[in-house]
Amino acid sequence: MLWAITRVVIPWLTARTTVEPVLLWFAAAGFGLFVPLLVVAFLMLRQERALGQSSLWRERLRYRPPDRVDWLWCLGGMLVIGVVTGGTIAVLKPLMGADGPQPEFLRMEPLRGERLWILAAWFPFFCVNILGEEFLWRGVVLPRQEVALGSWAWAANGLGWLLFHASWGWPMLVLLVPTTLVLPFVASRRRNTWPGVILHAALNGPSFLALSLGGT
Repeated sequence: MLWAITRVVIPWLTARTTVEPVLLWFAAAGFGLFVPLLVVAFLMLRQERALGQSSLWRERLRYRPPDRVDWLWCLGGMLVIGVVTGGTIAVLKPLMGADGPQPEFLRMEPLRGERLWILAAWFPFFCVNILGEEFLWRGVVLPRQEVALGSWAWAANGLGWLLFHASWGWPMLVLLVPTTLVLPFVASRRRNTWPGVILHAALNGPSFLALSLGGT
């Protein structure tokens, strides 16, 4: 689905409309990918007959209020991801070219003046993106993988999540490796879905703001 949206739908719409590609990404991915991910997650829970159970959110989906240790793990995860990703960028920068690693539809002129309204369009997309991915990948899928794979479930979860982004191109895939491994590791180790949500939001939000306000 992500490949179809990024490689077919957005290029097709870009060639036929004057809408900025990043707005096409918000609409196509929001309604064509992340909302369906939520639907798939609920269908999986329905198959398990977990829907309607009183323990659904805290026990099955592991949405437990993060405690002090959870926050420390989030901080440690951010530091590891930041250091490793920064080092990877420094090594690969000569190979990535002047345009950088981000996909074509995320390249834009800095948002100024009347174009700042795009940030208002981004925020609901951001929420659906983070909640949709984390609800499925860490809330529904990761606990099932732990039953099947035990202590290595986080690695399988991270690899699947990395391959999910394959259509973004090899530079982005390489840069995403620390995130796609550290985030499920923390969520699995803490047996809590909230650290995954917190890390995902803390990484995606500032990254997009820096890209959109500072340009490429």
